Amino acid sequence: MGVTATQEQAAGTAARTEAEADWEELVTAALLGTERRTPPVRRTGGSPSAALLDAAAVQTVRRRAGLRPAAAAAPLEAAGEDPRPAPPAEAVRRLSLLLTDRPGSGNGRRGSAPDLLELLPQWLSLANSLGYRAPSPLLPALLDAARGRSDLRAEVLAFTGVRGLWLARLNPDWKYALRATPGSGASLPAPEDAAQVTRLWEEGLFAERVALLSAGRRHDPAAARELLASTWASERAEDRLMFLDSLRTGLSASDEPFLEQALTDRSRNVRATAAELLSALPGSALAGRMAERAAACVRLESTAAGARLLVEPPRECDAGMERDGVVRNRPAGRGERAWWLGQLVEAAPLSQWSGHFGGRSPQEIVALEVADEWRHELHAAWCRAAVRQSDAHWSRALLAEPGAPVADGPGAASLSERARLLGILPAAERAEWVAAFLPVHGLSEAFQLLGTCASPWAPGLGSAVVDALNIARDAGSYPWSFSGVLGLAERCLDPAEAGRLAPLAAIPDEAEDAAPGAGGYWAEAFQRLLGTLNLRAAMRTELLAGRERDRAGTAATDPAGSADTASPAEAPGAATAE
Repeated sequence: MGVTATQEQAAGTAARTEAEADWEELVTAALLGTERRTPPVRRTGGSPSAALLDAAAVQTVRRRAGLRPAAAAAPLEAAGEDPRPAPPAEAVRRLSLLLTDRPGSGNGRRGSAPDLLELLPQWLSLANSLGYRAPSPLLPALLDAARGRSDLRAEVLAFTGVRGLWLARLNPDWKYALRATPGSGASLPAPEDAAQVTRLWEEGLFAERVALLSAGRRHDPAAARELLASTWASERAEDRLMFLDSLRTGLSASDEPFLEQALTDRSRNVRATAAELLSALPGSALAGRMAERAAACVRLESTAAGARLLVEPPRECDAGMERDGVVRNRPAGRGERAWWLGQLVEAAPLSQWSGHFGGRSPQEIVALEVADEWRHELHAAWCRAAVRQSDAHWSRALLAEPGAPVADGPGAASLSERARLLGILPAAERAEWVAAFLPVHGLSEAFQLLGTCASPWAPGLGSAVVDALNIARDAGSYPWSFSGVLGLAERCLDPAEAGRLAPLAAIPDEAEDAAPGAGGYWAEAFQRLLGTLNLRAAMRTELLAGRERDRAGTAATDPAGSADTASPAEAPGAATAE
């Protein structure tokens, strides 16, 4: 009687099961030791351990030889071409060194050696501004670095490009790259391809839809808004909130009808976002309603001593105010009426106050006396309005002079409010203001404001920081009291300041009233800062060498056209990128 296929299959399964059981017994005996567990082998002589190893060798061959061949997997699709030029060899070597540095090594003291890992963001930013692509051998290390540091992801994904996304699809550890890139690297349809745009909007993943809407707002804001309106009623509340936030790009008066409709949304967060967007449109109906409410709460009074402002907060939060985004319930520690007043003034157009107060300028309005201790609440609301409406005139008025006391300054009493107002001003003006603030208030007070300034710091600001650090050293305190400022200086100080830092890197003679060892610690901190600046300068030189190489190559092949032809590395702003 012949053996059937089913019987043969059953016999094979039984044999494999028996072989697996034997292998597990061998592993158990190896882990416990042959003295505690007798190995499942037949011995004709020799030690149990030798017999165990012989049996393991036989079983290993048997296991490998007994594997049934599987169907061949489909070959991987080749990665897309990246036409960008590779960085110069010296820059690639520098990148490799930056990627091999790991935090957490050593005994906790930084010493005088630069923190290479903190230089990686600047290297990537400059490389991207110059239009380079990532070297293929370093793609895994770059994706690993961004896996552990979310602040690197945007620059790493831009640098690694299509090949980085191709590689990320092969390793679950890098799935963040697929989440961060809508469609996992798939290109969005052209805005003119209405059929494909509609199909992706109706059938795409959430990240793809967000990317499509954001791209549409940059290309044709009205068409993107109509696309959102077509499915608005059927979207989930959390999705509506994200989609609505994308309308900040290209926001204009034509968006007002849609946003007015969103004021009646069943989600409180959606209503609040719609109200915020409408209040950023000074000519909107909501801005007009808020202006009327705010004007009723703040009026000008003439007295023998001069003009002053009288404040009468609203006595209730009615349904109309709630519909326009005013939150009824106050947070802990805030007065109810003060809470409502702040929201009304924040949402009212700043342009209305000049006419309401007899044609006064923002500076003159801010300087007015405010009765009954309402000054802080009123000025704080104007600060928030200036940030929301990006009004530089009001920001300057509320910031006042850099030397004004932080606690009693007009309007922007807190450092956080001043930092937000500074963000409205042009970069050069911002740096000049903070440079004037530093000598008066010192490094500790200026730390938060320094973070708002563009990198590299302007020469005047950089000099002010170096002078303030020198003063702090001479005062005899320890440098770790200013570790935040020193860290910012390593990232933001212009390498041209290295010459001024060199004398400070020497160990000074300690004063009698100085903290023990403070001079040596300061010298170490300045050595680290100096070394970091020199490294940043070297990084820049190495990366820019590729641009000079391309320029020289273009001049050699086309002398007549070299003056008018930009190399691929000459992206706008590349000469000043850091």
